[in-house]
Order: sequence, then C-alpha cells, then structure tokens
Amino acid sequence: MVGTPCKSCPLRACSLFTPMDDDEVSFTQSIKRGELQVLRGTTLLLEGAASPQLFTVLSGMGIRYKTLEDGRRQVLNFVFPGDFIGLQAGLMGEMKHSVEAVTPMTLCVFGREDLWTMFRTSPERAFDMTWLAAIEEHFLGETIASLGQRDARERICWAIVRVFVRLRALGLASKNQAQVPFRQQHLADALGLSLVHTNKTLQALRRDKLLRWSEGVMVIEDLGRLADIAMIDLEKPETRPLL
Repeated sequence: MVGTPCKSCPLRACSLFTPMDDDEVSFTQSIKRGELQVLRGTTLLLEGAASPQLFTVLSGMGIRYKTLEDGRRQVLNFVFPGDFIGLQAGLMGEMKHSVEAVTPMTLCVFGREDLWTMFRTSPERAFDMTWLAAIEEHFLGETIASLGQRDARERICWAIVRVFVRLRALGLASKNQAQVPFRQQHLADALGLSLVHTNKTLQALRRDKLLRWSEGVMVIEDLGRLADIAMIDLEKPETRPLL
C-alpha cells in the first residue's frame, strides 16, 4: 500500500492518543484504502454532499464550517492531526457541514462501508469511533456556551487556550510558542465576532502581555491568566482514540 503503514504512524508516538494493541493496528491497516494529499484551500467534504470516503488527518489542519444562504460562514471548530472526519456522511448519507484544508494535508482514507465492517468485526474500534463522535458533540456544546455567555475577550481567550493546548499535546508547540495556520478571520467566524472586534481584542491582549500572534506565530506569555479570563481549568487534554 502506498503511504504510511499504520504500525509506523507518527501519531501513535504522541501521548494525546490512546495506545493501540497489535490487533487494533492490524484491523485499521486492513480497512485503510490509502492516503490523500491535498493543497491548502481544498474542500475535503461539502455540506449536503454524500461522500464515499472518510478520513483520519495524518498531518495538516483545517476547519469545519456551515455556510448560510447569504454566503456568511460559521466555523464550527478546527481540524487537527488525528481527527476523524466524514462520519456524518458515513452514517447519515450526507454531510451537514463542510471541511476545508487551511494547510496542505495528508489524510488516511477509509470507505463508507468500512464503518459497518468495524461494527461487525471490531467492536472496540467501533466504540472508539463512537467516542470521537461524542467528544465532538461535547466540544460543540462548549462552543455554544461560549457564544451565549462569554464576552468577546473571554471567547477569544477560551479559543486561544483550547487551540494552543491541543497543539502542544500534539507536539506542534513548544512551552509557549506555536505555528498557527488559522487566520484571525477563522477565529472571528468561529466566535461570532467581527474581524475588527477580534483584531482589537487581540491587540488588547498583546498590550496586557498575555499573548502575541503575528505572521502565523502565536506566543503565549501567560497561559494561566488566559485560562482564568476564559473561566476554564487549564487541564491536560484527555487521551483520545486514533483511527
């Protein structure tokens, strides 16, 4: 098979992901169809479309979003290495949101019918998939709470902490610095804010010596204070299964 063998997957070395035994690795390898490489800006999955494929992100980042009839976009969340995408189309017949690459990405490819093989022959792997779906629902609930109850400063701090902690858990950030490919417009679209308001709030956080974000590089100067403003506990991310 062209691509990275599951037994050599670089994500398996990351402490964010639950260890897989040999049987789980062998099963995942047996249903992997190959790998897909896409350029930045590629629409991986389109809202309303029926996709025959599902993906695990091997490298790169993206966004999940919905588009309103007038063209405005609501970013639902951000896509990171290890995320499983396309489950809606696999189970419901069509996507209820779109997924776009914001960097070049490499994706492990699975077929829709592999879902049913998983449920029939590997209940442990099927449970992992269900867990991933549940954690996405939890994240969306947290996002709704932010949009409804946090002010702009609190929302931005919440999103920055969540993104930075995830990147650090993936080994994509140092103690206080990371390359962040998402733009301020992505952040504004995710948090229900205007770009102008988002930019002014980030400038205020910079003046307060809490963070700096310029030319794709984010430097966190006081992660604990950002978490306090966001009213969240600064916790190590919960380990998650890898498909």
